[in-house]
Amino acid sequence: MIEPNGFKQHSVVTSLGRMVYYTAEELPWWGTDATEPKELPTLVFLHGFGGGSSAYEWSKVYPAFATEYRILAPDLIGWGRSEHPERNYQINDYISTIIEFLEKTCTEPTPVVASSLTAAFTIRAAIARPDLFKSLILTTPAGLSDFGEDYTRSFFAQLIKTPVLDRILYSTGVATSGGIRNFLENRQFAQSSRVYQEIVDAYLESAQQPNAEYAALSFVRGDLCFDLSLYVPQLTTPTAIIWGQKSEFTGPEIGKRLADLNPQAIRVFQPLEDVGLTPQLELPAVTIGLIRRYLKLFDSGTGD
Repeated sequence: MIEPNGFKQHSVVTSLGRMVYYTAEELPWWGTDATEPKELPTLVFLHGFGGGSSAYEWSKVYPAFATEYRILAPDLIGWGRSEHPERNYQINDYISTIIEFLEKTCTEPTPVVASSLTAAFTIRAAIARPDLFKSLILTTPAGLSDFGEDYTRSFFAQLIKTPVLDRILYSTGVATSGGIRNFLENRQFAQSSRVYQEIVDAYLESAQQPNAEYAALSFVRGDLCFDLSLYVPQLTTPTAIIWGQKSEFTGPEIGKRLADLNPQAIRVFQPLEDVGLTPQLELPAVTIGLIRRYLKLFDSGTGD
């Protein structure tokens, strides 16, 4: 994957293996006149899932906060440069490793920015361990089986459950430059013209890591999907939600229904026009502005 200038790779060991993360530690962020990162509050960015996902997903956003926060942007287990255990991944694998990552890297409640299905896992992690989270800023958080919908019954989910065929589909239809570009242009982004070659290259590198198919196929089969509406009422962490109006997977009407389940915790629901699943890649400047606004909002302790 591709790290922004001055960001370097580190890792921590979780119960499922080594998790790589990226943090600022060199020029232009740290020099003789800069505050040391250990003196800054921490801000964590968690990427979503899909063929070739990694911390690159947030790499056009998190450098904007590097002079104000100690940035931590991990590749989740099974993705990017983190370890890829040969296993059928389950929901609790990600909830538990998100919690472990925060326990090992943060010394106080931390604001966490997260995307799509990972954002849904992060809600469940915050319910289980509210002491670890100061606030949540989430883009399109969805369990993909919300309000009784069953993603596992979809044609593609059923198709990918076929042994051998699943690996063939991954290697020929997902982990190729053409397959990734097609998915980004037609499913992930609202405007195909916003997909440029660096994005394709970063996703392709992640998708072609050894054993990368295990996590990706667990996701596509629906093994990681759940009904988030059953959990949202239990959330107590102050939360803001950003939702692309043209998300192909879960529309903004589902997002609004989820937010309305718990207005005490979910203080903000912000739809974005002409944006798909990942506004952090499609409109990074807008996403930066909104994250900055919500961080200030929650720091002040007021509502929207």
